[in-house]
Amino acid sequence: MDENFYHLPVMLNEIDQYLITKDTGYYVDCTFGGGGHSLYLLNKYNGIKIIAFDQDTDSLKRFNENPELQKFKDRIIFCHDNFRNIEKNLNKLNIPKVNGLLADLGVSSKQLDDKTRGFSFNSDDVLDMRMNKEQELTAYTVVNTFSKENLQDIFFKYGEESFSKQIAQKIVEERVKGNIKTCNQLKDIVCKVKWAKGKINPATKIFQALRIYVNDELGSLQEMLNSISNVLDTGARAAILTYHSLEDRIVKQTFKDAKNLKIINKKVIIATEKEMKENPRSRSAKLRVVEKEL
Repeated sequence: MDENFYHLPVMLNEIDQYLITKDTGYYVDCTFGGGGHSLYLLNKYNGIKIIAFDQDTDSLKRFNENPELQKFKDRIIFCHDNFRNIEKNLNKLNIPKVNGLLADLGVSSKQLDDKTRGFSFNSDDVLDMRMNKEQELTAYTVVNTFSKENLQDIFFKYGEESFSKQIAQKIVEERVKGNIKTCNQLKDIVCKVKWAKGKINPATKIFQALRIYVNDELGSLQEMLNSISNVLDTGARAAILTYHSLEDRIVKQTFKDAKNLKIINKKVIIATEKEMKENPRSRSAKLRVVEKEL
């Protein structure tokens, strides 16, 4: 895999096996990122084109600067937008139906590794966490202006954090002394309330909750899932990779309730032991696949 990719694409073989039902036509990559999944499919199937969605301007920059991806620029349509707006963008492109849809959810390794983006608790940079750097709401605003009750609700709902009330109270107490500006500051405050168990940092769930809230990840996911029936051609499939229970629960329930989507895998698909050893990110991944019926 080219060094320009920032994480190994998860479950490439499984995505290939379950997603591709036709080796021509348009396929949507909802979460383009570094382009790993798309590049794999473009290399293997000469007859397909990719409609790539990503709200992060850094992803568009990587696409324009990556020579491997530029070789396929005539077969990739890049949409700088949230994947919740898939149907609207496809209508603009005059592409009413597609042959498949892939979404690899969650924050990318590049976003985590870039300390200036404020996703990682190992950073002295300002709290940010915006996947779309053009939006106004940041984690800094949430942490420093939201009420104790609102913070508690966010931590519990989006982080499933059992110490939500205590952590929210501590944040409100600490910000009286001065604004909580950096990721490390917030991490240290959380660690005053909650102690580490094993290798997992005590602030992990808090950072997850803030990221999900700031980017409205679950709302975006639900809107995208609701549009699948409208954008898929008959016999086409959607493959969704999730990385935590909140995402997976929404995907599972939406697919179960859909009237014209047939569930392909009754049992959730996980990575092989070999892949889990080679690519730690795949350990928490769950793949669910549906097929559009008449």
